[in-house]
Amino acid sequence: MTADAVPPAARWAIALTEIPSVTGTPDEAGFADRLAAMLRASPAFAGRAGDVWTLPVPGVPEGRACVCALLRGSGPRTVVLTGHFDTVHVEDYGDLAPLACRPHELKPALAARLAASATTDAERRALGDLAGPDFLPGRGLLDMKSGLAAGIAVLEEAARDPARQGNLLFLAVPDEEVNSAGARAAAPALAGIASRLGLEIAAAINLDALVDDGDGTIGRAVALGTIGKLLPSALVVGRAVHASDAYRGLGAGAIAGALAADLEWAPELSERTEDEVTAGFSLLGMKDGKRGYDVTTPERVWMFWNLMVQDRGPEEIMSILERLAGASVAGLVDRLGARSAAALGAQAAEQAGAPLPVAVMTYADLRRRAEARVPGAAGILAEAAADAVSRGLDLPEQCRVLTERTWDLSGLSGPAVVLGFASMPYLPTRLLGEDGRRLEAAAREAAAEVAGRRGTSIRTLRYFPGISDMSFLGQADEGAIAAVAGNTPAWGAGIPWPEGPALGGVPIVNAGPWGRDYHTPLERLHAPYAFEVLPELVGGIARRVLAAD
Repeated sequence: MTADAVPPAARWAIALTEIPSVTGTPDEAGFADRLAAMLRASPAFAGRAGDVWTLPVPGVPEGRACVCALLRGSGPRTVVLTGHFDTVHVEDYGDLAPLACRPHELKPALAARLAASATTDAERRALGDLAGPDFLPGRGLLDMKSGLAAGIAVLEEAARDPARQGNLLFLAVPDEEVNSAGARAAAPALAGIASRLGLEIAAAINLDALVDDGDGTIGRAVALGTIGKLLPSALVVGRAVHASDAYRGLGAGAIAGALAADLEWAPELSERTEDEVTAGFSLLGMKDGKRGYDVTTPERVWMFWNLMVQDRGPEEIMSILERLAGASVAGLVDRLGARSAAALGAQAAEQAGAPLPVAVMTYADLRRRAEARVPGAAGILAEAAADAVSRGLDLPEQCRVLTERTWDLSGLSGPAVVLGFASMPYLPTRLLGEDGRRLEAAAREAAAEVAGRRGTSIRTLRYFPGISDMSFLGQADEGAIAAVAGNTPAWGAGIPWPEGPALGGVPIVNAGPWGRDYHTPLERLHAPYAFEVLPELVGGIARRVLAAD
């Protein structure tokens, strides 16, 4: 195949993948300038270098930036093509790590390793994929530099049309894999960019990837919104006693164990829209506060869970959690009461005072109690928050430290369960208003037209099934932020949030590549769809949105 025969999306995808950009590294910080230079040198921006610029992203590490490139047409209507350029690490490739970002060299090397050592179904499937021409491996190729490449290919195609309607604003951001710092910086900046440049931002297309272990029927899709994600947490405080006096206390481990069992996959915390179901509510971490072995029951246990949401807001979620946690601890107390009576006799068990009732409260409730009891509590907690950030603790650990400090200031005694949130909120988005309806129609029409021409299928989903930057750029409920903030101990320190509007509020869909096993050494892209079909789909959606009424 000659160089001219290589699809533009393929050339860009390989070029971008060959530039390392692991989240939080100097490579990520340097990627923006390199991408901006590549765009300025492309035919789409020949003689218009000023239409490509970078947007600084505050925070640590320093030097990160978003890349913006504006291709002007007639009129103010504008479609944003967006995606992230950071990737997860490459150490998991082992001795193939030097090839992780070089797809064409990685493919035969990875196939040879799998031929000699494949033992799992995933490895055998990967070996079969790599034996043919359709799949190409590489760190970040699927997630999501091939999506960015499709967006750039759309820019280049549009640039060749002198009569193009509307404008395309390409927006590439860092840090999606950790805290979406890039999208959170870009979202509130969009209004200022539009005002300064005379644009009317009508829609956005996110270019993130889907995973499909089958024939691509699931992966070939346009998502009309995205799920959200919250990280509910619980500080469990028990009444610690020596193990020989167990009936007079209540270990935090026992309370936490009941919560872990009763809340796992709780149907009350699942949502369904037609055949799209959120992942089960799942415990991600649990640890007690003991620093070494002794024979005292644990006084404190910290827990946090993964929760995906479609429509529910944080206030409703917290109400459900309070109800479920209350039922769980009440059931535990009843069971332990029966066991205590059986072991000691009813009268002796009553005299022992066990099991103790367990209070359930939110972090917001606890903080109000602490501030009412200790006049300087707010300042004390602000200092503790700054210290937690300076120590480089991750967000759940920051929230643990701060919840425990707040408990100490409150003067309360256990047993108790303090419910909160322990990380950055990702809010669900959906299409709203006239522009939202126009974008949905454009997406459905383009999917049908491209699928028919290509002899394939492209389905539509209500929700992109993974967390993404759509949560910050799209039409989400900004009013939900206050409810999250009040129950997130690290809010304002580990989780900085601007005053005023912080979300983009732009109608947004996701149309991206598909492949298998991203975030693993088996990450691989279905190249024909990404390089040939996807640019047509993205371009078709954009043209329909930008077309004159």
